[in-house]
Amino acid sequence: MTEPTTATTAPAALPLGRDVPTDALLDVRDVSLSFGQVRALRDVSMHARRGEVTAIVGDNGAGKSTLIRCISGIHRPDAGTIDFDGSRVHFRSPEEARSAGIETVHQNLALVEDLTVWQNLFLNREIVRGIGPLKLLDRGAMRQEAERMVSSLAVNVPAVGARVRRLSGGQRQAVSICRAAGFTSKLIIMDEPTAALGVQETARVEELIQRLRDEGHAIVLISHNFAQVLKLSDAVWVMRAGRCVAGRRTSATDGDEIVALITGARAGDLEDVAR
Repeated sequence: MTEPTTATTAPAALPLGRDVPTDALLDVRDVSLSFGQVRALRDVSMHARRGEVTAIVGDNGAGKSTLIRCISGIHRPDAGTIDFDGSRVHFRSPEEARSAGIETVHQNLALVEDLTVWQNLFLNREIVRGIGPLKLLDRGAMRQEAERMVSSLAVNVPAVGARVRRLSGGQRQAVSICRAAGFTSKLIIMDEPTAALGVQETARVEELIQRLRDEGHAIVLISHNFAQVLKLSDAVWVMRAGRCVAGRRTSATDGDEIVALITGARAGDLEDVAR
């Protein structure tokens, strides 16, 4: 299971928090979090490499979304460490994570329907001009920059002046991803980005994810769609009951093994480790 399987000689089984590769952008080690008597995360270790799509899979309640909330500054872990871009981080809010270069596309997209595309792109990031206490929104600059962002990602949006409520599900998802990718982000976390989309819209979002990876972004993808995971990802981490039980290079695994690891039909890499 440790034989080289890819051109980059990456092992099939990924090191769970140990011997992390030098090009890892994100390194999570032994992270735990409890809500009262409920242990949501138990000693979770995983990493994500630069320029790769890293998938996190698991059944409902496995701890996937809780983990990304710890990474993105929504929750603070009770124990463990998170290193990002070579530094130990202790994010106290999503704004701090965003400033460090971590953007998150949540399932609910967090878009304001009555605002336009450009207004959503610059929500809480408004460009202002002025002297002293007198400052005004530079709407022209924001529209121009929004058009550049949309065109650079080839996002299928009618116009940056269109209101979000008039957009299709795929277009809304594209706007949310565009907002995440458009502000010098190093890591983009996507939580079920195509769960509510049709076939054509899903294909467009998948193309966008591949384009972002090719541009050098690191992407953490949460998805229940195993075909999508196998198609898009370079590495897969499997979570079960609040633990990360296994990690695989995608080229060295298949859907049957992933399902077996998720359900417990096959023991994970940490099954024999007392925690």
